Amino acid sequence: MKAAEKEKEYIYIVQSSTEALWCKIGITGDLDERLKYYNRQQTGKSKDNVYSYLFVCEVSDMRQVEKDITEKFFTYRQVANKEIYLFNPLMFKNYVKFIKSHPLFIEEIPIEEKIKQEIEVVKIEKIVKRETPSLKERKMTSKDIMQRAKRVADDEFYTRYEDIEKEIKMYDKSIWKDKCVFCNCDDAVNEDDDTKTSAFALYFIRNFKELGLKKLICTHYASKEDLFNAGKKGYAYFYIMTKDGGKGKYEYPKDYDGSFDHPISVKILNEEADIVCTNPPFSRSRDYWNILIESGKKFLIISNIANVLNTAYIHYFLDNKVGPGYNRVDWFENPKRQSVNAAGHWYTNFTIKDRPKYKNLKIVPLKKIPEKYKKYDDKKTLLVDNCYIPSDYKKPFAVSTRPILNGLLEKGYEIVQEEGYAPFIDGKEKFGRVLVQK
Repeated sequence: MKAAEKEKEYIYIVQSSTEALWCKIGITGDLDERLKYYNRQQTGKSKDNVYSYLFVCEVSDMRQVEKDITEKFFTYRQVANKEIYLFNPLMFKNYVKFIKSHPLFIEEIPIEEKIKQEIEVVKIEKIVKRETPSLKERKMTSKDIMQRAKRVADDEFYTRYEDIEKEIKMYDKSIWKDKCVFCNCDDAVNEDDDTKTSAFALYFIRNFKELGLKKLICTHYASKEDLFNAGKKGYAYFYIMTKDGGKGKYEYPKDYDGSFDHPISVKILNEEADIVCTNPPFSRSRDYWNILIESGKKFLIISNIANVLNTAYIHYFLDNKVGPGYNRVDWFENPKRQSVNAAGHWYTNFTIKDRPKYKNLKIVPLKKIPEKYKKYDDKKTLLVDNCYIPSDYKKPFAVSTRPILNGLLEKGYEIVQEEGYAPFIDGKEKFGRVLVQK
């Protein structure tokens, strides 16, 4: 009797058309049915929110590959849903590279050869079936989607007012007294319409007197996207308090685009600003950090939550030029004022004492750390998880982002290597960490 043919197993990367910061990496034995499932979940939501495959491949053991992906890209995975991962073009390339180099990888399935995608949209009490246009029909390629996602993910998101308020309330008001605050990353101001004003600008204008500020300076970046419909010319907005109340003034210097690295912006930073508070574009975060930290000014900014593991930024933490703020930022708004999930965190060079998240650190003797949260890699380097920290261990050991963001470097520990640490166990690379020592 002929043995039944083994069902094929697939790994896929899929993305929603309205969530450019994230993708889903999952497993299935039926690609067509899986895509229909995602799109059926959009019942009652926008018709524009359509899921499409970005990458598909056949593997010999999908569950093992999925497990290895989870371990490799742990810091990019959304904890609430193991399928959801951070997305940008570089991350996408790394995901694909890892999957295709996996020993259980069989072959990539060209997107164009898949069965036509269908989605079911429920309208009131009846179901209406329609075909989802393929990438070819939409005259787009996977590269086009990635480029659009990079542009959107890096530059087209607003910080929410409540996240700014939540963080700033954690600091003593005295740090703002008689200071000039500079918001230099497309923090536009519209005196007649709050919805066209950056939340950073709005917060400091509303709280100008209470904080005791001397001056607020905000710049508008004349990008193609024009997030705040503020016009195609860059400008600087100066706000002061007079005896008659707050007074603002716009200035439009010749050939000024409002970018943070324009000579005029850098001059304001170096000569007028006391404190910088903004959300720089993730796409230019490295350039922004270099300019900001070199200025020596105090700052409170939002950046990628994984920066503490990134070699481009680790030296700033090592040299105590920057540390984590109080809060992470998980939600932003797109130009349509829709909430989008992201992975950001506040960073600052203000001294923080009595951080509430200290309680998350489990600093105990090594022998009291549960075995499942401590292991040694192929170099015999100790790896600890779940915020366990060995209090009596003298050698360098590796931790993830969470202990650093919870204030570990304020508890007598320091980073000992400027490069991110990539541990290997049994020859297999695990998710990135940073080396610290007491």
